[in-house]
Amino acid sequence: MNHTFRKSSKVFILILMVVLSSCTTKQEASAPGNPNIVIVYLDDLGYGDVGAYGSTVLKTPNMDRLAKGGVRFTNGYASSATCTPSRYAILTGVYPWREKDARILPGTAPLLMDTEQMTLPRMLKQEGYYTGIVGKWHLGLGAGNVDWNAKISPGPNEVGFDYSYILAATQDRVPTVYIKNGYVVGLDPDDPIEVDYQKNFEGEPTGKDNPELLTMKWHHGHNNSIVNGIPRIGFMKGGKSALWKDEDMADTFLEEAQAFVRRNRDTPFFLYYAMQQPHVPRTPHPRFAGKSGLGPRGDAIVEADWCLGEFIRTLEEENLLENTLIIFSSDNGPVLNDGYYDDAEEKNGDHTPWGPFRGGKYSLFEAGTHVPFITYWQGTIQPGVSDALVCQLDLFSSIASLVGSNERIADSQEMLKTFLGESIEGRESLVIEATSRTALRKGDWVLIPPYPGPELNKMVNIELGNNKEYQLYNLKEDIGEQNNQADSNPEKLSEMIETFQEIRGVQTGVEPLELK
Repeated sequence: MNHTFRKSSKVFILILMVVLSSCTTKQEASAPGNPNIVIVYLDDLGYGDVGAYGSTVLKTPNMDRLAKGGVRFTNGYASSATCTPSRYAILTGVYPWREKDARILPGTAPLLMDTEQMTLPRMLKQEGYYTGIVGKWHLGLGAGNVDWNAKISPGPNEVGFDYSYILAATQDRVPTVYIKNGYVVGLDPDDPIEVDYQKNFEGEPTGKDNPELLTMKWHHGHNNSIVNGIPRIGFMKGGKSALWKDEDMADTFLEEAQAFVRRNRDTPFFLYYAMQQPHVPRTPHPRFAGKSGLGPRGDAIVEADWCLGEFIRTLEEENLLENTLIIFSSDNGPVLNDGYYDDAEEKNGDHTPWGPFRGGKYSLFEAGTHVPFITYWQGTIQPGVSDALVCQLDLFSSIASLVGSNERIADSQEMLKTFLGESIEGRESLVIEATSRTALRKGDWVLIPPYPGPELNKMVNIELGNNKEYQLYNLKEDIGEQNNQADSNPEKLSEMIETFQEIRGVQTGVEPLELK
């Protein structure tokens, strides 16, 4: 009887071990469904700035590694040709032209998003993710009258981020300090910060009045307070101990991103790694000076590529790369001279940051919003090239689908299979935006409605896409947008206008645009 009991017990234990093993196997198999998610977002990086997208002059081996190991989208778009609107869209899944205040914000602007609004980090928090942002914010802070010497709220932490280490606006705007979870890093309370975008503080030097103090000469617009020898937009006083060192910014953000990964290696995390390169002022660390042969702009891109490589290395060291979805893109297209004399134009040589496209940052032409766009997930995404029309807007609903969330945003199309390289289906149409002007991409066609104003922004030497007449281009035949078919193809023009009005008018609940 004892022998029978012992035999039965052994059988029971064996069965239990098999069951437990089966359960463990199922858990392991389901793990890839909840990967870590990282968005690496560069600032003013053009389609033609990346080797995998055609650059032969500028070397970007780590960006190319993602492109060769993931899905390289040839029709990937930012939502806008400028920074704040694109950043609003990628975090909310909402077209930026629906939000009237989604413009290039000063450093003192109030928070652009409502604190109750659904955002990408908030949705992921609901699904058990620890969420963080490291880098450029530029979506406003506080309620419009920020006390930089106390807790700054609301901000990233109030719209879904558990952790934030940011610069408030842009590197060329004050305040020139880092902000960690709502507090200025390294602030001396006896040297309080004051910021004003209208008038200077008595006795404070400016780029306009004190050129002898400058290490970087301003070209246009950047002639207010001087920090580290660089004239900025806006006026600032105090906070000396908290001022960032421009040349160390890339390293600072990289170290923060790496530390975030290491701290959260045992829990699903979402990291929005918003690099500042190659936005002005271009101040690569001295170890990258001259590396590109294209001046500071090229050197800043080489620096950013190195940072990306070091970040990927950290994921590998923590054994996280195979369970991390990396999305790589840029907030808008390229610009050479964007406010400083830094030899960007003079040393550009044969390099074409805009790739095969027309225009650049601020422009409704393709180079304004048609940007590098890569998805990479080692072992899950099969390498390939996709011509599907996709937009950063679509990341919200697609990532929601990936993690099992029921949250959806109407403007954000669910295209998870496309982003994972399992489908070639893309958007049918997309409205793009540039400084309050909008245009339509549908299929192979682009419609740019009539807009008043100059055709060329002379300060940055970029075509804006403005014209008193309709513009209609077939990108399949004319990727450089040189042959306007508005007059020769009236049926297609009419179809495009109708689609454009449906999206911009009826669906927004506003009066339809007055189109000719």
